[in-house]
Amino acid sequence: MDTFIARNLERFDAIDRTITAWMARFGLPILRVGLGIVFLWFGVLKFFPGLSPAEELVRNTIYFVNPDLFIPVLAGWEALIGLGLIFGKYMRLTLLLLFLQMPGTALPLVLLPDVVWTHFPYGLALEGQYIIKNLVLIGAGIVLGGTVRGGKMEVE
Repeated sequence: MDTFIARNLERFDAIDRTITAWMARFGLPILRVGLGIVFLWFGVLKFFPGLSPAEELVRNTIYFVNPDLFIPVLAGWEALIGLGLIFGKYMRLTLLLLFLQMPGTALPLVLLPDVVWTHFPYGLALEGQYIIKNLVLIGAGIVLGGTVRGGKMEVE
């Protein structure tokens, strides 16, 4: 019985090491391209009035700027971030654009509380959930930022 357990633990360890090595090798590129697709997709939707579910949220948040001018700029900004991430080019500039854009995405939490909260501070409406998910995008950007000087994931 002990040799059976030991043999299976060794197999499990070998499989685990193989999977972990694969994740370390491909995880960052998958994260970069996946994040890029999200930004490109969300950005391109904003070029077409009425197609982006975030359009009304943006219009109501940036009421101090003409939204008909601002939304296409935001669309282009997000599309540029997406393309930079997908192609892995100009990563410092791409990540700078990402991090400059993120504070603006949080503005509705303060400026439109009736829209984003069902019960402050724990109940989020769909719009609030859309905003809070940006914490994951920020985290992904930070991880990718750790690679601009050659940082990589390591396997034990």
